Amino acid sequence: MADAEDIVSRRTRGLDRAFDILEFLRQKRQPMRPNEIASEIGAPRSSVYELVNLLLRHGMLDYQGGEGRVFLGRKLYFLGSAYAEQFDLMRECDRMLVRLVEETRETAQMCLLEGNKYTVAMMREGLRPFRISSSVGELVPIPWTASGRLLVSHLSEAEMLDFIPPEDFVLPSGRRIEPADFIAQVRQATKDGFFTFNSEVENFTHCFAAPIYQADGVCIATLCLVAPREDGLRNRSAYIESLVGASREISEKLGFGGVQDRTNRASL
Repeated sequence: MADAEDIVSRRTRGLDRAFDILEFLRQKRQPMRPNEIASEIGAPRSSVYELVNLLLRHGMLDYQGGEGRVFLGRKLYFLGSAYAEQFDLMRECDRMLVRLVEETRETAQMCLLEGNKYTVAMMREGLRPFRISSSVGELVPIPWTASGRLLVSHLSEAEMLDFIPPEDFVLPSGRRIEPADFIAQVRQATKDGFFTFNSEVENFTHCFAAPIYQADGVCIATLCLVAPREDGLRNRSAYIESLVGASREISEKLGFGGVQDRTNRASL
């Protein structure tokens, strides 16, 4: 019995480490040698080499860049395509991003949480000659973003402070966002049904975000617009109307009944 439990435990650790390798390469976004991966994730080289070979055999990793470097494999692309075909939220958000670009001419995004960070999951570039774009999949501290004020709205004050690393309240400029101010903005954004601000990361942009709620009233994603600052401020009302309308349509399709429904559920 003990031997069987030990085998299961070793297999579980192996699976965890394999996922660690895939996630590490996703974040690094460049091919790396197995010994470099082992050093970065703090794992024994022997087990990393063994798992890399296993992932290569199954197409989850491919050789890229020479000198034994590996990166995410084409099999993951096909798995991602199958996921996107079956997950209605992704298809619906892509349709809405196209609509938002047509209505506003601005860059439109669908954003969500990845662990305790924010990321852009989907993007449609604007129709302007000068385009604003972000790296899809890049992990960004939650307090740096407009969407962050909505994606953590289901958490209590204590849960937010436990969830967001303290260092993430420090902006690239070195200025620190006071957690109390951030929490107040979260609560106000929840009441308003959107959040907008001059980007904390890009000095020339104004960002808009509106929540996508699932049936239980939790914000699982946001629709966003990123506009040149002057245009964003000049067209603020029209952009908010388009954005909130689009996010509300998706929320309703996910079974969310609106603000009153969210209030009722919160009181249960």
